[in-house]
Amino acid sequence: VAVKRRRFECRVVASLFVQLLCVAVAAADGPPKLPHAAPQQVGMNAARLAVVDQLVGDEIEDGEMAGAVVLVARHGRIVYLQAFGHRQVEPAQVPMTTDTVFDLASLTKPIATATSVMKLAALGQVKFDDPVAKYVPEFAQNGKQDVTIRHLLTHQSGLTPDNALQDYEDGTEKAWQRIWALPLTAEPGSRFIYSDVGFIVLAEIVHRVSGSNVHEFSRQHVFGPLGLGETGYLPDESLRRRAAATEQRDGRWMCGEVHDPRASLLGGIAGHAGLFSTAEDLAVYGQMLLQDGQYGGVQILPAEIVAQMTTPQRVGEGASLRGLGWDMRTGYSSNRGDLFSPRAFGHGGFTGTGIWIDPQLELIVIFLSNRLHPDGKGTVNPLIGRIGTVAAAAMEGATVASPTADAAAEAAEGTVLTGIDVLVRDGFRPLQGRRVGLVT
Repeated sequence: VAVKRRRFECRVVASLFVQLLCVAVAAADGPPKLPHAAPQQVGMNAARLAVVDQLVGDEIEDGEMAGAVVLVARHGRIVYLQAFGHRQVEPAQVPMTTDTVFDLASLTKPIATATSVMKLAALGQVKFDDPVAKYVPEFAQNGKQDVTIRHLLTHQSGLTPDNALQDYEDGTEKAWQRIWALPLTAEPGSRFIYSDVGFIVLAEIVHRVSGSNVHEFSRQHVFGPLGLGETGYLPDESLRRRAAATEQRDGRWMCGEVHDPRASLLGGIAGHAGLFSTAEDLAVYGQMLLQDGQYGGVQILPAEIVAQMTTPQRVGEGASLRGLGWDMRTGYSSNRGDLFSPRAFGHGGFTGTGIWIDPQLELIVIFLSNRLHPDGKGTVNPLIGRIGTVAAAAMEGATVASPTADAAAEAAEGTVLTGIDVLVRDGFRPLQGRRVGLVT
C-alpha cells in the first residue's frame, strides 16, 4: 500500500510539474534572449576584451557620463555585458545595472521606424522608390513631390535637419500642417543632409499605410514577436523605475520620459526619437538582422529585405555610405570601430547610445549611456568607436593591415590622436572626394 501511495504521489507531482511547465512556456512571450558564453567559446580573447573596463571607467571619472552598459556578442552569444557607474546621480545616486532602460534617441530611426518601413515593403504595401506623396498627398507641397521613401531613409530628401520647435507647440495637427508646408533645402538625391524631419515623415507613412502608429506597428510586427518586452515607446511604470536619467524638464529629472523635445510634443511617439530599450533586448534585434531577418524560429523580415536595408549606398556627392536607415561611413561615423569590416552598419543616439553590427565578423557592439545626466555636457561617440575597435581586435587570429592595426593599439592603450594625425594615419581617406574649408 505504501509503495502504491508513493507511486501515486510521484505521478501527481510529475503531472503538476508538466502543467506548470506548460504554463511557463505559454507565458513566455517570444523567443529567449541571447545565451551568455565565455569569450574563448566564440574565438575571442577575454583579456583583450577586458580593456573595455578601463576605457569606460576612465570616461566616467572624466565626467563624460554618469554610467553606461556595454554589451558585446558574437556568433549569437553574449560574451561581455557590464554595467558601470550610476544610472542617476541627482538628486540621489542609483547604481547602473545591466537591465537599465535607456532612452535610445536616434536609434529609434533604424530600429523602430526603418524596420517598420522594411516590414511594409516585405508585405508589398510600400516600395522604396515610390514618391512619399503617393502615401501622404499633403507632403507634395512646395516642390516635394519627387521625394521618395528611399530619399528619406538615406537622408537625401533635401529636407531640413530640424524645423523650428515652435512648429510643434500648437498641437500635433498644426505640427503636421507645418511639416507638410516645409520647402526643400536641396534637390532630392543631390546631398546627404541628416534629417530628423525625414524620419518623422516616415513614421507618418507607417501610420497612413498600416492604420497603426509606429509604436503600435513596431510592437506588433517586430518587438512583440521577438519577445522584446522591454523595448518600445512610452515605457510603463515598471520600466520607468529602471530607466536612466537624462536632463530636467519642468523641474523634474526625466527617467523613462523621452528627452527629445519634438518627440515629446508629438506625444512621445515619433519616427526620429522616443524608443526605449535595454542592452539584451537590442542584442536580440541585432542578431535577428545577422540571421537574415529571423530569430528563435520567428521570421521578422525576409532575407532579401534585410540585404536591401544593410547594403551600402553612396549618398550625396562624396564617398559617404548609408544603408536604409543605417549609418555606415559618413561624417556621423565617429562611433564606428576602426576594425569593422566594410559590411558593418550602425547608428548613434543623442542621449549617449550606439549600436554597431558587423555581418562579416558576426559581431554586435552595444553601448548605452546617460551622457546627458546631470549637466548635458558628456561626449561618448569617440569612446563607442574605441570599444568597437577593441571588440574586433579581441577576436583570436584577427589580422588587419596597417593603418587600422595602429588604430586598434591606440584604442587599447587609450591614446588620443589630434585630428591631423588621424588623417595621416588613415591616408586622408575621409577627405577623398570632398570639398574642404578651413576656418581659423
